[in-house]
Amino acid sequence: MKLFLLASGAVVVAAIVELAVSAQSVFHSGWFNVVLAALVCVAIASRPKQRSSTWAVLLGCAIAGTAAISYGLFAPDDRTVNGAPGQRIAVEGLGTLVFPVADTGAPMPQVALAGSHGRLRMFGPGALNTGNAMLRETPRTVVGVEAFDARANHLTITQPQGVVFLSPVLMMQHQQTISGVQLPFDSFNLPAAQRVVKAILFSPAEAAVMLHGVAPGQGAVLFAVDDENDTPLPHGIVLGPDGQTVHAGGLTLRATLQSYPAVTVAFTPNLVAVCAGALLFVGGVIGLALTR
Repeated sequence: MKLFLLASGAVVVAAIVELAVSAQSVFHSGWFNVVLAALVCVAIASRPKQRSSTWAVLLGCAIAGTAAISYGLFAPDDRTVNGAPGQRIAVEGLGTLVFPVADTGAPMPQVALAGSHGRLRMFGPGALNTGNAMLRETPRTVVGVEAFDARANHLTITQPQGVVFLSPVLMMQHQQTISGVQLPFDSFNLPAAQRVVKAILFSPAEAAVMLHGVAPGQGAVLFAVDDENDTPLPHGIVLGPDGQTVHAGGLTLRATLQSYPAVTVAFTPNLVAVCAGALLFVGGVIGLALTR
């Protein structure tokens, strides 16, 4: 009896731990899942025959163990999805993540998950449990840009290299090394002015150490303006503190640092199966204790 309860309990506890801290890579290793399968076999082989409550314990062990082993062997690795404003990104087995339109000066917008029936499920600072995965928003810094010509006409911004072509929000997903520091950068085009603008982002902490003329606690963007052939223009490099208007290469530019959500997808054992297995196990143990 003791071996039966120990083996069954170890499987159920392992499934609960996987559900709580699913990001650990050890759960996907072959040896870990072999051990779980071996414990299930030990529980089956050592089940006492004289008590009916042992069936509840064994069934709970089998259900929770199957969920844990299936997760360990077949669940995809955890991932972070960086979507652009207005973009829809399909996540296999979960649905489609719908990224909101960014709004300068507004609180960080919320991402929604569209299921197979089109129903939207919003999730914000907390986490959304889909039954097989935990979805959690993680804030990241993006840059909203505005551009004007010498006559103060507003210029249309395009991103030929970005995931959304017509967008004034730079996702800053590339890296540029300056003085040994990796900094996010992106670029955008101004077709009407025949200009290409590169933008390098300095966080408030990086700006405080590396830049002069930026207020404490304020981030900044370094603009470099080229012509349509990517040839640097005279006086085409300028530092733009967050929210301030600057001039470079015949343009007027303004960068606004914004908080925009990325989504961390952490796959988990099936929530219903683990809960059902745990409840059956606990119910069986209580039944065994009452029939002693």
